[in-house]
Amino acid sequence: MLVRSLLATALALALGPVFAQSNAAGIDPKNFDANTSACSDFYQHANGTWLKNNPVPAAYSSWGTFNELDDRNNAKLREIAREAMEVRTVAAGSPQVLVGSFYAAALDEATIDRLDVQPIAADLQAIERLRQREDVAALVRDWHARGTPVLFGLGVRQDLKDNTRIIAYATQGGLGLPNRDYYTRTDADSVKLREQYRAHVARMLELSGVKARKARKQADAVLAIETRLAEAALPREELRDPNKSYNIVTLDAANAATPAFDWRALFAAIGVAEAKDFSLSHPKFFAAMQNELARTSIKDLQAYLRWHLVNGAAAHLSKRFVDADFAFGGTLLRGQKALKPRDERTIDQMNALLGDPLGQLFVAKHFPPEAKARMMEMIGHLKTALRTRLEQLPWMGEATRAQAIEKWSTFTPKIGYTEKWKDYSGVALARDAHFANVRILQAHLAKLNFAKIGAPIDRREWGMPPQQVNAYYNAVWNEIVFPAGILQPPFFDMNADDALNYGAIGGVIGHELLHGFDDSGSRFDAQGRLNMWWTPEDRKEFDARADKLVAQAGEFEALPGLKLNGRVSLGENIGDLGGLTMAHGALELALKNKPRTKIDGLTPEQRFFHGWAQIWRRNYTDEALKIQVNVGPHSPGKFRVNGPYANLDAFAEAFGCKQGDAMVRPDATKVQIW
Repeated sequence: MLVRSLLATALALALGPVFAQSNAAGIDPKNFDANTSACSDFYQHANGTWLKNNPVPAAYSSWGTFNELDDRNNAKLREIAREAMEVRTVAAGSPQVLVGSFYAAALDEATIDRLDVQPIAADLQAIERLRQREDVAALVRDWHARGTPVLFGLGVRQDLKDNTRIIAYATQGGLGLPNRDYYTRTDADSVKLREQYRAHVARMLELSGVKARKARKQADAVLAIETRLAEAALPREELRDPNKSYNIVTLDAANAATPAFDWRALFAAIGVAEAKDFSLSHPKFFAAMQNELARTSIKDLQAYLRWHLVNGAAAHLSKRFVDADFAFGGTLLRGQKALKPRDERTIDQMNALLGDPLGQLFVAKHFPPEAKARMMEMIGHLKTALRTRLEQLPWMGEATRAQAIEKWSTFTPKIGYTEKWKDYSGVALARDAHFANVRILQAHLAKLNFAKIGAPIDRREWGMPPQQVNAYYNAVWNEIVFPAGILQPPFFDMNADDALNYGAIGGVIGHELLHGFDDSGSRFDAQGRLNMWWTPEDRKEFDARADKLVAQAGEFEALPGLKLNGRVSLGENIGDLGGLTMAHGALELALKNKPRTKIDGLTPEQRFFHGWAQIWRRNYTDEALKIQVNVGPHSPGKFRVNGPYANLDAFAEAFGCKQGDAMVRPDATKVQIW
């Protein structure tokens, strides 16, 4: 995936900071740093003045090109929502009614504040009534069924080794901090953060009605439970291997592994009583979950459930909950200084809960059909360049090469928006009940998702709504997906020259294609099955080259003393390096027999590399940079530019860089995988 939100890329700002507008050529030299040479630090050379003039806005933890485009998209989405809010003459259940009703209720801050904690009162009472361990397990099952998972994750996707069926995957989870490392690290900063987290949990429990002294004791219990779960969870490095998240068991075997939690009852609760097996993906974690359900006191389990209820609901409750939630999750964890306005936060919520209805209205107004045609032409050139590389790789044997080319032949692109929108029929939203609307939509989306278990596979489905500024690769379908939201300048410009587009969106296309051949995606064959199709000798050669890329990333220091984990970011770094290699080859195809005209003094090759560099420019708060390095698989923007460029001979040739320059790696440490 290009950007996870980080998955979360729904970022909005009513009035962003002042930034240099792109000129007609798509690259503004005013953004360059003339005092830094291209061969010493290209990221700074291409973006230095922009970085200086665009500090992170108060409501954000980072600010870059993605945010700029999100800002423009979300302004359009707010206009669509405002228009929908005023429409009263369309059919019930239509996208306009759903969007308008949700938006109206979410903006009714007076009603939300008046209700305060009332929307979760029934859940708080249900927790108080828990007396038996089976009651706790039953509540956990009910929450999963209504789309508010707790204690563990529950996903739905194709069987990784049998792509004719869709199954459930129970996965490690249940934590309130970003990942397991936040509980297991022993450095002073981590210890301090856990104490701040403990205080935050107590504060939120107080807001829900728990007396201060009891809230502090309950926070101790929460942290203790989450720490034990974290200690049993797989680290990020091991999660890169899909085999370690695949463990098919029968329901009887699962019940034997966790006698305190009845999986057959869970599947009945989610409406899939006929299920016979599923993936109990992380056995060590579920052994720890079993211990918690069987041995931890009911009182402590109640504290844990109470905290996760409040934590999950806080963003949709009254101002005192929202502010307390932001003080920890926004300011302390991510360095944000101000909360986004309510209307912008509402668009973020709608992208998650009403992504398709809002997306239908978005593409109807803002996605020109000719954009899809231009994208398909570029993808064709990228695929041709990739095939050429596969045919010529000197380190790959013929048996593996044949399998790689077969996989290449089954790549499927999806551009713009889905052919099959999610079905919201029967969903009725009120214009004065925001939290109730949220719960209705969470339950509806969960029902749609769980209904796929055992049902025929529909490859028309998309994994994100069309307004999202992102792209992704789906290994089990061997597809690359580009929503309409990202197909706009500076990523994709219908009026720009080929060089700029191939450097920007072309690099992104190549990045997603190469996810099919990264350390994780390369474990799936042409049919999307988890199947090692490599010969042992070729896989050993691949791993040796990948290890060199791991070492390169490990040299990069995001903050003093904070270096990248090259093993965790390996897939994205392979995507960047290989994707740029393919995109440059595709540009050569596009420019064949065409004049190579300079624009603003830059050759097409130079504009290609500037195109990639400008889409990754980004300023971060220190806190956000720590989160990205500690949690996410993506490298910070500077490494996504300088890292791959220092390996590419084409970059050195374009800017006249020589051995000894910082942007030219010695031949002994250069990496070329694809």
